[in-house]
Amino acid sequence: MKIKPDKFVIAVFIVIAIAYFLPQWGVKESKIPLATISSIGVSLIFFFYGLKLSADKLIAGLKNWKLHLLIQLSTFLLFPLLVLPFYPLAIATKQELLWLSMLFLAALPSTVSSSVVMVAMAKGNLPAAIFNASISGIIGIAITPLWMGMFLQQTSGDFNLGSVYLQLIIEIILPVLAGILLQRYWGKYAIQYSKQLTLFDKTVILIIIYKSFAQSFADGLFAEISLRDLIQLSGLTILLFYCMYYWVGYLAKYLKFNTEDSITAQFCGTKKSLVHGTVFSKILFSGIPTIGILLLPLMIFHAFQLVVISYVAGKLAKRLT
Repeated sequence: MKIKPDKFVIAVFIVIAIAYFLPQWGVKESKIPLATISSIGVSLIFFFYGLKLSADKLIAGLKNWKLHLLIQLSTFLLFPLLVLPFYPLAIATKQELLWLSMLFLAALPSTVSSSVVMVAMAKGNLPAAIFNASISGIIGIAITPLWMGMFLQQTSGDFNLGSVYLQLIIEIILPVLAGILLQRYWGKYAIQYSKQLTLFDKTVILIIIYKSFAQSFADGLFAEISLRDLIQLSGLTILLFYCMYYWVGYLAKYLKFNTEDSITAQFCGTKKSLVHGTVFSKILFSGIPTIGILLLPLMIFHAFQLVVISYVAGKLAKRLT
């Protein structure tokens, strides 16, 4: 089976290259208001997200509670618990920043679009995938800052969890609620123009990525990371993915899930959202110059998960042909 390169992943690396050679557009001193543009863009992303959410479908999806519980516990509990034991080692080796970037990856919600697409391709439980992918982002708004707050307060003295939640409410929760309220009127248009809205989402994410890396490059922060550190970080990120993938698969088998539910559990419970990651980083790490470094494991994980899961989905699809 041939694996097609993901265009968005390629775009991410191109944007990082632009940030390296032309960082002046994304620094704080720039006259281009990228911070304001990205803030408005984030609110619009979650407004359109709310337009696509159907309250009736979400309520109907609660029936398969064992599957939902496994996916959400895997996403928000098992992932971070795999990273937490290495905190003392990170302190001892003075690698707190890289460890923090791994915890940020582990604490994020599951990705939405690719989880649903891959489950559909593998002929898994598609309604459950849609439910969990949708609800994961909402849960993440509450859970991800809690995980990060425990350690950011130690590494950044000016971190204020209350102000983080206030900003999350203004930029994310209120737009989502507005979208849900208007779903009956405009929801059909959000579905009709879903391709255009997806392009808009990705454009906003690329702007945030550019700004994050431009500031980090301008401050010379990546000079602190050696090639050895980057290789180790990539290896640990890939190891984290495989640990979760096989662990969720074992739990699905232990709970006696059928094939379709097991596929959905493994695909949705082992993914992390680049969209939510970049959005959350903008709010959680506001004012922290190392934001580009903190996004590194997420980008590695995102690219790797797309390649591996698309390959697995293709093989699973053949079982019914």
